[in-house]
Amino acid sequence: MKKEASTDLWVYDLLKEAGLNHFSPQGSNIIEIHEALKSASKSGTGNVGFPEYTGVVKDFLIVIENKADLSSHKNRDENDILKEDVRSNKDFAVNGALFYGKHLAKNTTYKKIIAIGVSGNEKRHNITPLFVDERLNYKELPKIETFISFKEENIDEYYIKEILKEATDYEKETSDILRDAALLHEDLRNYGSIQDKDKPLIVSGILLALREIEYKNFDIDSLTGDKTVLDGHKIYKAIEDNLARANVSPQVKKDKLLSQFSVIKDTVKINEVNNTLGKTPVKHYTEFLYKSIYQSIRFQNSSEDYLNKKINMLTATSLMHLE
Repeated sequence: MKKEASTDLWVYDLLKEAGLNHFSPQGSNIIEIHEALKSASKSGTGNVGFPEYTGVVKDFLIVIENKADLSSHKNRDENDILKEDVRSNKDFAVNGALFYGKHLAKNTTYKKIIAIGVSGNEKRHNITPLFVDERLNYKELPKIETFISFKEENIDEYYIKEILKEATDYEKETSDILRDAALLHEDLRNYGSIQDKDKPLIVSGILLALREIEYKNFDIDSLTGDKTVLDGHKIYKAIEDNLARANVSPQVKKDKLLSQFSVIKDTVKINEVNNTLGKTPVKHYTEFLYKSIYQSIRFQNSSEDYLNKKINMLTATSLMHLE
């Protein structure tokens, strides 16, 4: 019991370090969750059962189950699947967390549940999160060292990166890329009267500029149609910054690349507010590329290679739609 208490206190410190001070030990101060736990006995008796900690961050319900010994972290069957029998649920941290996650998914209105199994102590430990959805399906997530990913300002990004990985860690099918290219081609023609040779440069240039968003060096909302500092100038500056960040050298090569993208700042029509769009065409193109390409690859492990591939594919396929 002393070892268990020590683990509980260490986990409490982890929660506190992550700013999750509102998590409740041995129950919940949220009525719906508290009521559901009244029948959450891991013995399957329908009696009360309490995980070590529960808490809600945004629309995520997080439940944590602890064990003092590393040997009690998780129990799998011969097919490497987590066991869900009574002994495994009671004696192993991850199995117990999964039990509580499924019980709460079934008996509350929460549709996004993160169940975390913790074993060991500050020096030697394992922390394994699981995601349980409303259909009681679950997936194991990569091990973590802290709970910082579950802070309010981080949890949506964690959800997209680690939980929706199957939906974001894929390459768009060629048909999707062709569709995007066709739509963009129409907009480049209709709103900008862009020459065919300049269309791929505008597409790839904007995608380079979008890379600077993560460094807080570029913001689409800054494209206001200002007549003094044109939207195209702001995008061009972000392209220049990104090339510098990528250590493009020698300087003559970087200058040549930049000169190709000058069409973005020097083409008058795409930097004037279009009455139909209510914004400059170049901002419209930027928003389109951000939604259709950039956001879909933002959390890729190999995002650099993936983005380069998308730039090449989109710009190349946009040429296929030239008339």
